[in-house]
Amino acid sequence: MAKGNRPSTEVNSGSMADIAFLLLIFFLVTTTIANDKGIAMLLPPKPDPNQPPPEVTKNDRNIFKILANSQDRLLVEDEPLEDVTELKEMVKTFVLNFGSPGEEGIGIYNSMPPNVKNYINANGRRADYSDDPTEAVVSFKADRGTSYELFVQVLDEINAAYNEVYGERVGITAQEFLQLDRKDPDQDRMYDRARQGIPRAISIAEPNKASGG
Repeated sequence: MAKGNRPSTEVNSGSMADIAFLLLIFFLVTTTIANDKGIAMLLPPKPDPNQPPPEVTKNDRNIFKILANSQDRLLVEDEPLEDVTELKEMVKTFVLNFGSPGEEGIGIYNSMPPNVKNYINANGRRADYSDDPTEAVVSFKADRGTSYELFVQVLDEINAAYNEVYGERVGITAQEFLQLDRKDPDQDRMYDRARQGIPRAISIAEPNKASGG
């Protein structure tokens, strides 16, 4: 066969650049780029240096104290804690203690389902823990050197404890409580009933300068 009559083996790539450009545009438009937004939190205003600090009127037993140092070591109620995942149960027990409930606290106790009352009677009533959920405050203080990972872990455990309390109060799991649609009237009422009288009272103190120990 003559050379000039052989079929060409070249691939026509004239439009390949256009196709590649269109694919690039497609992936840029459809791809979601992860964005670390940090922790969504409303911080209190900076205190006025000319004003005396507000007087703390809470009884000490109504404040559950969590401290984290720059070496990521935890001190909970003045005792070292190695496993941060134990915090959830500790916070839950503190909030549901009913050590010396007031009138509102008694009403909250009476609104609890039998399984939660059993939990309270088995784990609560401690003289060194909260009077009732209306008084309970969880205080968390960290050093400036505390890692972001531990800070988030501690907050997750604290919030998980509250979510579990809220869910169990209305007979659902913590995950189901978080998924309640507040645009739905029935679910919104359930959400309000779960939280009634039990504030998510978490106090985050300004960090100390980094320290060891």
